[in-house]
Amino acid sequence: MALSPAVAPPRSPPTQSTSGAAAIRVLVADDSAVVRGLVARWIGEAGFRLVGTASNGRIAIEMMAKHDPDVVLLDIEMPELDGTTALPRMLAMSPSVQVVMMSTLTTRNADISLKCLALGAVDYIAKPESSRGVTTSDVFRAELIERVRVFGAARARIRRPASALAPAAHPAPASPVAAHAAPAAPRAPTPFTLRPKVRSRTAPRALLIGSSTGGPRAVGEMLEGIGAATLRRLPVLIVQHMPPIFTAVFAEHLTTRTGIQAAEGKPDERVEPGRIYVAPGGRHMGLVAGPNGPIIKLTDGPPVNFCRPAVDVLFKDAAVLFGAATVTVILTGMGSDGTNGARALTDAGGPVLAQDEATSTVWGMPGSVARAGLAEAVLPLPDLATALRAMITGQPA
Repeated sequence: MALSPAVAPPRSPPTQSTSGAAAIRVLVADDSAVVRGLVARWIGEAGFRLVGTASNGRIAIEMMAKHDPDVVLLDIEMPELDGTTALPRMLAMSPSVQVVMMSTLTTRNADISLKCLALGAVDYIAKPESSRGVTTSDVFRAELIERVRVFGAARARIRRPASALAPAAHPAPASPVAAHAAPAAPRAPTPFTLRPKVRSRTAPRALLIGSSTGGPRAVGEMLEGIGAATLRRLPVLIVQHMPPIFTAVFAEHLTTRTGIQAAEGKPDERVEPGRIYVAPGGRHMGLVAGPNGPIIKLTDGPPVNFCRPAVDVLFKDAAVLFGAATVTVILTGMGSDGTNGARALTDAGGPVLAQDEATSTVWGMPGSVARAGLAEAVLPLPDLATALRAMITGQPA
């Protein structure tokens, strides 16, 4: 079954050519000869350099040793040595290699994909279930090429001589997992202007989170850092760009990690403190006024910013219903989804924070908010938890 834009991960407009693409080396590992052949052709047509294809993890590791790829497209289910087993060995060989997991849309594969992100994979991509679906899915092709472009460019910067690079804007991530997830090469800082801090006397009534590429790890780490005691004070509403099935599994992971009940939002469900609501993959999650407070609204409208669910949909509704009584954070992700919603929230008097460039897997969404002058603080991921806890509790950080 081919994926449609409604159920695929968020995408940017299809890219036919990429500046500097020829410098990006790609290895494809998949047990399907059809998938290997198609993906190899797409890689070449996009201008990237294909260094090899492998039918299992063992062959892929051997090819890594010979060719030092920048990006590995790694299937989860393969004979002899599967993707889950091959991943840590690849990262041990080359800590900065950008590994993107590929899997079909099943609950088991979604769970494995999210665990692979925790182990150091930079992202995942959902494959159509059949070879015919892979052949006919323009969405899958566009998603794959975009990931190769973004992560290949990040790895290519690392391979350049240090003398050719500008001084680092921020220190490198401290944890080994963060080092894999956000391999930021030294670069000149991206200019932005912070929004002046304006503290409302209204106590926060909702924590809003928007994220995409790299978000599952970042969201979990940040919420765990905030702590269960603080999270129980208010509802947490999350739009994480993900396909169906993945969002339900993501919510289960958040429950385990935070000790707070997390689940996909349901139609007409009342928003209550001490709960985490995740936008279901393939559907927009917004809010409407209910008899006892805001309730969840799910819609199947067209993609917004090429995304469904879209961050902007939730943020704009929250600005109307919660006004200044919100605390909002934009985490790592491609594109600019969340910028218009952040503007609505700041206009209503609510504070917006953004993850910094150094700790973001992709500084697209938070960078867009920062450059628009909508963020009152742009912080490394570990510092966001501290800042948010202080804002929610009203106590000094």
